[in-house]
Amino acid sequence: MLKIIFLFLMTGGLPVALAMAGSALLYIWWTGNLPAFVVIHRMVSGIDSFPLLAVPFFILAGNLMNNAGITNRIYNYALALVGWLKGGLGHVNVVGSVVFAGMSGTAIADAAGLGTIEIKAMKDHGYDTEFAVGVTAASATLGPIIPPSLPFVIYGMMANVSVGALFLAGILPGVLMAVAMMFTVAYFAHKNGWGGDIRFEWPRVAKALMETAVVIGWPVAVWLLVNKAGLPAQITVTAALGVLFVADRVFRFQAVLPIMTPVLLIGGMTTGIFTPTEGAIAACLWAMVLGFAWYRTLNWKMFVKVCLDTVETTATVLFIVAAASIFGWMLTATGVTAAISQWVLAFTKDPWVFLLLANLLMLFVGCFLEPTAAITILVPILVPICQQLGIDLVHFGLVMVLNLMIGLLHPPMGMVLFVLARVAKLSVERTTMAILPWLVPLLGSLVLITYFPKAVLWLPKMFY
Repeated sequence: MLKIIFLFLMTGGLPVALAMAGSALLYIWWTGNLPAFVVIHRMVSGIDSFPLLAVPFFILAGNLMNNAGITNRIYNYALALVGWLKGGLGHVNVVGSVVFAGMSGTAIADAAGLGTIEIKAMKDHGYDTEFAVGVTAASATLGPIIPPSLPFVIYGMMANVSVGALFLAGILPGVLMAVAMMFTVAYFAHKNGWGGDIRFEWPRVAKALMETAVVIGWPVAVWLLVNKAGLPAQITVTAALGVLFVADRVFRFQAVLPIMTPVLLIGGMTTGIFTPTEGAIAACLWAMVLGFAWYRTLNWKMFVKVCLDTVETTATVLFIVAAASIFGWMLTATGVTAAISQWVLAFTKDPWVFLLLANLLMLFVGCFLEPTAAITILVPILVPICQQLGIDLVHFGLVMVLNLMIGLLHPPMGMVLFVLARVAKLSVERTTMAILPWLVPLLGSLVLITYFPKAVLWLPKMFY
């Protein structure tokens, strides 16, 4: 009965959060077994969680980076690094999304922020609008895979899994997806005879490579000084940050300091300096230092606007979490989750088959529900089955998030699809057709990530 009411409200055009909360309330009123205030109590309990405090701060950090002119720096860095390759701006699109993913944590922010710059630049250089939209949509899915990631925070809270382990688990799959997308760009470039979009110049490429080496070498050097030389961690990190700022001023780097956001975040969590929630606050402070003091591209008027946008987005996300909490609790209380679990286990006890069925389910659900709502509904249903079948919950969390990101590219509810249709001024139908070829690398990556869990779990097992 609960599911029927929910589907009825959804088909009636209600937003998914109102449909979930409303169906729970109507079901309680219909059965008369529980007082109506249980709905409010469970919704409040659903968001009364310390890990969820990270949500507004990650949103704020992404908004600060997006409004501080950081996107232009990321674009210029990616252009210098790979813009000379065949199909140059397509590669720039992917590399830029990899970098931006380390700051925003959401696919929609990537598509709306960096995508606006990328699509315009590609159209100005003569690329088909459909190709520009397709590669932008595909690369936007990297946002929640490469840490930090809002969906990972929600999943970690719901499934009682370490958020730090989930962040580490997303690094190698994110790189794998980026490589697959760049091979796809190379295929289209070869097919259409595209060349590079800037001249190959050693000084420019060398500077971009030096920036990349700094980003990779800085945490390695800090780790060696702390763990091998025995220097105090806090003093070493502070001194190393000072050296980094001096180097940025001397060499006039494009994007070293913004790219350091995920490095500092993950490094702090894996070394125990701060929790994911405290890491989100640190990311905000880092963004404010860059925006207000270093690049001086933020002012107080912009800051107030960013804060108001953050409040609006946070309220939306947490209301969905609260509504999904009561809906998920009702599914459990009415025995729906247990019945589904028994049915699945009676059908198969092979993890390989279950993962196939779960992927199909999550791809389907992702086409209709926003990722936060989908996670809060699916976790109580699927995680108990994973536990019985011995499937690692960190691995399954990555599989779930990637499925739901792919769902953002599809009608009828794909938010990235609608954002890019508006940015590129294309119809939804043409945008959908432009995205279809890019499902090949995305679904190929999904298969590899699903059935080769060592690629996902190698980094988390090193640190956790």
